[in-house]
Amino acid sequence: MAISSNSLSDIAVHSRLNDGTAVCLRAITPDDAPLLRAGIAALSAESRYLRFFSPAAVLPDRVIARLAAVDGHDHIGWGALCTECEGEPAIGAVHAVRGEHDGPVGEYSVAVLDAFQGQGLGRMLTAALLIDCAAEGLGTLDLHILSENGAARHLVKSLGARWQGESAGVADYRLDVAEALAMLRTDTSVAGVQDVFAQLAGEGGR
Repeated sequence: MAISSNSLSDIAVHSRLNDGTAVCLRAITPDDAPLLRAGIAALSAESRYLRFFSPAAVLPDRVIARLAAVDGHDHIGWGALCTECEGEPAIGAVHAVRGEHDGPVGEYSVAVLDAFQGQGLGRMLTAALLIDCAAEGLGTLDLHILSENGAARHLVKSLGARWQGESAGVADYRLDVAEALAMLRTDTSVAGVQDVFAQLAGEGGR
């Protein structure tokens, strides 16, 4: 497992959701296992099912360990904290896991707590993840989404993801990182996306 020296992991992005909620986006570390566990438990049964293909409130320890096993190169992860909420809970996370060792293709997944859905957080987290993926030579992401997960399908299709097929209720898409980043750079629907570019990629900002 490669260990990244990517300085992006040291940057915390401070911004606001579309409804004004203050948030902080930062790279996930192995120490975040308790935050990940609490965040997953706080998801509704439907959201857990759409993300993990299981509605179980408590996922096996091995699943939590795998989500927290972020090294910044073979496994890249970004999470969001609500900085104005009591205890600053985790409210969203996005991951890219490299398939073949040091290869250019990985798998993408995203989850946002129900109360914060529809406010642009998924796009903000995805922008941070893709900037990090590009820096680490991860140029293509595969996505496996339940066919009934309309929100996730809308998100990835809006970033140029191409449908690869569908089987047993799961739709497969492939996302080109550079193409998706180009689309996000011109995204004006979520102000926080531009904050991500400004703070992670030094591309100006508000």
